[in-house]
Amino acid sequence: MAIRYEMEGRVGIVTFDSPAKLNALSLEDLETLAEIWAEVESDRECYAVIVTGAGSRAFCSGADLGTLIPLITGEVGGSADARHALGSMEFIERAFLKRPLSKPIVAAVNGYCVAGGFELLQATDIRLAVPGAFFSLQEPRWGLFPAGGSTVRLPRQIPFTQAMDILLTGRMLSADEAVSCGLIGRVVEPSSLLSEAKIVARQIAENGPLAVQAIKRSVLSCLGRPEAEAFALELEFAAGVFASRDAREGPAAFMEKRKPVFRNE
Repeated sequence: MAIRYEMEGRVGIVTFDSPAKLNALSLEDLETLAEIWAEVESDRECYAVIVTGAGSRAFCSGADLGTLIPLITGEVGGSADARHALGSMEFIERAFLKRPLSKPIVAAVNGYCVAGGFELLQATDIRLAVPGAFFSLQEPRWGLFPAGGSTVRLPRQIPFTQAMDILLTGRMLSADEAVSCGLIGRVVEPSSLLSEAKIVARQIAENGPLAVQAIKRSVLSCLGRPEAEAFALELEFAAGVFASRDAREGPAAFMEKRKPVFRNE
């Protein structure tokens, strides 16, 4: 299996597992990934997710150019209508999380994070990387478009001119450059990458799941909205949390000096 999904307690771990191909994703892999994200979203016992790559060379090198791109361009299948081809592959949008998960995602970048791998990275919330990680959107170098969400997400996540530098040149960024522009949060040694990611994910998973998910939804929903509209929307998310059983359990546990028992309700 080219993508593995497993649970450790309340934390899901998604691993791209084709190290010999730098964890490139085939059409079938993207279908599998879309199914995994759907499972994560519906699983009430999963509170946070880690995504990483197998081996030490790559996080994910994106879509397998030899199989997926010919389908989109019409080289395979007889259709030259790229819009139709992309539209008929609705699972690609789900694989690249254009409909964001409510569950927080922690990325553990263990090597090359390029093309579609970089686009997936932008759908994550907290990002760790090894010193030897490299980041790039190389699509324009080969006459292609980064259709996994980068022209929308990247300028919202880092300064405009740095986003345009990455999008238009196709050049490689080092881990240090990625930290300096805010693309990733911090660099950790390879030997501790996954363990550090698990620490972060477990910290999230110990919190009230309804609160965590509402916070993420609020952040993503309020981005780009006028302040007054965003504040009103924020209150809607907050109201749902304060009406929950977990919102009563948390303060009660604090007063009783014990660990809260959240039931995701």
